[in-house]
This record gives sequence, structure tokens and C-alpha cells, in this order.
Amino acid sequence: MASFSKTICMLVILAPLGGCLFHTRKVEQSPAIAVKASTKQDLLNYINSQATKIQSMQATVDIDTAVGGAKKGKITEYEQIRGYVLARKPAMLRMIGLLPIIRNTAFDMVSDGQEFKVSIPPKNRFVVGRNDLVTPNPQQPLENLRPQVIYDALLLREIDVPNETAVLENGTETVTLDKNHRYEQPDYIIDVIRSRGGDSWLSRKIIFSRLDLLPNRQLIYDESGTLVTDAHYSDYKDYNAVVFPSRIEIWRPEEEYKITLTMIKLTMNLALGNEKFALQQPPGAQVIHLDQNPGTTHAGGSH
Repeated sequence: MASFSKTICMLVILAPLGGCLFHTRKVEQSPAIAVKASTKQDLLNYINSQATKIQSMQATVDIDTAVGGAKKGKITEYEQIRGYVLARKPAMLRMIGLLPIIRNTAFDMVSDGQEFKVSIPPKNRFVVGRNDLVTPNPQQPLENLRPQVIYDALLLREIDVPNETAVLENGTETVTLDKNHRYEQPDYIIDVIRSRGGDSWLSRKIIFSRLDLLPNRQLIYDESGTLVTDAHYSDYKDYNAVVFPSRIEIWRPEEEYKITLTMIKLTMNLALGNEKFALQQPPGAQVIHLDQNPGTTHAGGSH
């Protein structure tokens, strides 16, 4: 009886507080959008067939560049410039940027997949190094650019069986309609696990939109699990029977720089000879060797 009385007393005491024990808030409903379904094998087939279709490309592009982020505490956006991009399988890339208005060369960079060269005529500098060595120079942001980074983000690599294993993940992405309206939209994620020497690591994440089943993002990681490249793909168009994004945003979180390429003209699978990827050191240029001790420079001469 005493226990019953205590229960009644507690109910009487808590009754006035009942409205304060919970509250209801409005959650933004996702708009009714029809999403498409696919399978892991179909998504892998797309990645591999796309990689096979594109053997070379030549593009006229607008290049937008920004440097900075949370580490630097500021972001510097550079004026848009016109440029050219040439790529050829398996790993050749050349990118040329032109100065605004006068259209002289701002930079010219090439890579064969292992080594790279960057010519910067306005500063009379010629940078050489290896793609697997990263030595960020905060005073010279342009010297942090690596042609191989552009290549890896530009062209989706096929799944390298048996060195890579693919896993399908059902995920969601936050879509922003405006500053007051966001909603979660389902997507597909292909996790690419790479193995070598008895060790395995997450190499890439390729994210497919469920609206059109096209890749809209690729995350690339190094062997320590650090995110090194975050590439976004949008505005797909048909180029010579190849569906390809006409806008590619490449963010490098470690070096804190972003490059956006907007296709003005794009031609696929032209015959691009080795001479298209040959970059000679300009006479008298200051040579910077990034694969040697920091600060190693040479004025003129060959490298």
C-alpha cells in the first residue's frame, strides 16, 4: 500500500512537468525525387568501361585556382585563366596555363607518371621532381601543383584486379538547396581496397549519384589513410560518344589548394605523340630540384 501511495505521489508531482519532458522539432523532409538503383557489378563495369573508352584527351579549359584553408586561416582566389590539358594513357599529362589578357604562358607542366617538370616563365623558374615526393612550398603555391594529381583526378582508373578489391557501400550525401534547406540524398560508394606486400589500405572512394548513376566525387588516399585528393565531377556532357564531366574540382587538403577545370572544348582519343609531352628548360631559368635538399637551385644549365 505504501508503495502504491508513493507512486501516486510521484505522478501528481510530475504531472505538471509532463509537457517539459519532451519537445518536438520540425525536420526538413527530403523532396520527392526518383532515385535509380544499381548493383556493385554494374557500377564496376561503368568504371572499367569508362577507363577503357578514354585513351587520350585534349581540352581547352578555364582554370580557377584557390590557395588556403583552415591551416592558413585564409583563402586566396586567383583570377581565372585559360589553359590546355593533354592526357594520354597510361600516365602522361601536360597542362598549360595562360596569363589573363596577354595570353602569355603562366605555367607549363608535364608528367610521365614518375617525374614531373614545371616551367613558370613569369618567375623564370623551372621546377623538376618526382611525383612520389611531396615538399610543399607555402611561399610558392604554384610549385605545389603536381601534374600527376591532375591526371589521377581527371581520369578514373579501372579497378586493378587482383591488386585491388572493390566493396559497395550504400551512403548518403547532404544536398543544399539554399542556406536554409538541406536534405540527405542516397548515393552509392565504391570503396577500392589496394593490397601490396601483405598490407592493405583504402585507396579510393568513388561516389555515384543515385539520380543519374554517374560518379560525382572521388576521394583518393595514401597508404597511411590520409585523404590527399578530393575531386568533384559535375555537368556531364557527351564528347565523341563518351559521357564526361565538363566541370572538375580538385581539392588537395594537405597542401590546401584547389583547382577547378571547366571544359571549353574537349576531344577524346586523338593520337598524341611524345613530342606533345616534351618540356624543355628555358635558357637561363632558375632550376628548382624538389627531389633534392630543400632550397637546392641551379641557375641555367641542364638538370
